[in-house]
Amino acid sequence: MTSSDRSQAVDVQRSYEIRTYGCQMNVHDSERLSGLLEDAGYVRAPEGADGDADVVVFNTCAVRENADNKLYGNLGRLAPMKTRRPGMQIAVGGCLAQKDRDTIVTRAPWVDVVFGTHNIGKLPVLLERARVQEEAQVEIAESLEAFPSTLPTRRESAYAAWVSISVGCNNTCTFCIVPALRGKEKDRRPGDILAEIETLVAEGVSEITLLGQNVNAYGSDIGDREAFSKLLRACGKIEGLERVRFTSPHPRDFTDDVIAAMAETPNVMPQLHMPLQSGSDTVLKAMRRSYRQERFLGIIDKVRAAIPHAAISTDIIVGFPGETEEDFEQTMHTVREARFANAFTFQYSKRPGTPAATMDGQIPKQVVQARYERLVALQEEISWDENKKQVGRTLEVMVAEGEGRKDGATHRLSGRASDNRLVHFSKPDEEVRPGDVVTVEITYAAPHHLLAEGPVASVRRTRAGDAWQKRQEARTGRPAGVMLGLPKIGVPEPLPAAAAPACGLG
Repeated sequence: MTSSDRSQAVDVQRSYEIRTYGCQMNVHDSERLSGLLEDAGYVRAPEGADGDADVVVFNTCAVRENADNKLYGNLGRLAPMKTRRPGMQIAVGGCLAQKDRDTIVTRAPWVDVVFGTHNIGKLPVLLERARVQEEAQVEIAESLEAFPSTLPTRRESAYAAWVSISVGCNNTCTFCIVPALRGKEKDRRPGDILAEIETLVAEGVSEITLLGQNVNAYGSDIGDREAFSKLLRACGKIEGLERVRFTSPHPRDFTDDVIAAMAETPNVMPQLHMPLQSGSDTVLKAMRRSYRQERFLGIIDKVRAAIPHAAISTDIIVGFPGETEEDFEQTMHTVREARFANAFTFQYSKRPGTPAATMDGQIPKQVVQARYERLVALQEEISWDENKKQVGRTLEVMVAEGEGRKDGATHRLSGRASDNRLVHFSKPDEEVRPGDVVTVEITYAAPHHLLAEGPVASVRRTRAGDAWQKRQEARTGRPAGVMLGLPKIGVPEPLPAAAAPACGLG
């Protein structure tokens, strides 16, 4: 976009809305899309705009069987709104756009722009071209044009941030279409990653989540098998960086040097999300997962030996094609042995374009549902038992924005312990801001959260809290008050959470 075009965009102050579907990678990409649009002069539409914006961008996911129906249903609801609003534009990006390409404008000819996972940086240019030429612009790149970290970013949180260390995936899991849509793994240089983290910390961020489709395979593209553990240790040397997390690893690449780095680096949190997918060796082979049950449980044992208080979560697919009752019982056995703090449990659904979608032995829906309910019941019991072990412990909790939906009614605040467990605690008399840290004693445990019903032992005001307050004052033009039940904006989704990530990370 030329400087005159940008000036025109600034003068007009066109608004935008981004609707994000799918995994953490898409959430992070949407931060980039927001940054690109604001750099081009657009302003964000108010919360709840529901299509009442000059530009509506869909950042799509393709891993669900009905992902396209959901997209076209939403596009259909916008069609009459676009007719009534001259100049409104609609853009579709993400994995479904990478897969369907020209099909989108054929089925929804009122769409103005279609772009893929490799060229998100082109969005402002494509919108302008569509406006000038008055015709849809479809541009899908076959390989990454620029690493997303080089693009402008509108980060949703002042105190927590995603940092992408790689894009793409070299695995060939039969249930996952992501590698076909995001390409082979491409790693960032370690110096670039650390420079981004240091910049974020200087801006007030105190928690970062290292992000990759297969995060602990980092280094395969740059020829260093220990690059990920070295990166974790390097993060430990960044002054002011209090919490480091990462998602999602793969058991195949989870080596002893990574476990040692986690245990020996104080700001790497005692939390691990390790996708299991199935406990059956037969099903794991059909999934093209390169580990077996014994290897998986061996990793869990090593992590617990090195980090006794680690909270471990997982992903599990129920009803994969060919799964027998014996196979499912092996998954139940693995869950009992691993004792996950929480699990994202999925009923298998066909992902168009994946080998599993055409496999023999598709399981009837009622069988999948019954197995799923048994697994959820078992995991709920284990989660509750594991959380009860936290009662009586004194924990440091980083105050979060919007984690507690009932905070306003209960006069509580919420945040995450170092192991990522959700903690609701009594609101202290003094001001507490998102990013600040409180010390509390756990008095009650539920399957998915902990309560600290007594008085807060201490409040530590942080640079992250200062950054949050500064951002609020810039938005409102007045000093920010006590945080109480504020609506959630795009803070990196904690793992585990009530809803699972939709993309096969890990």
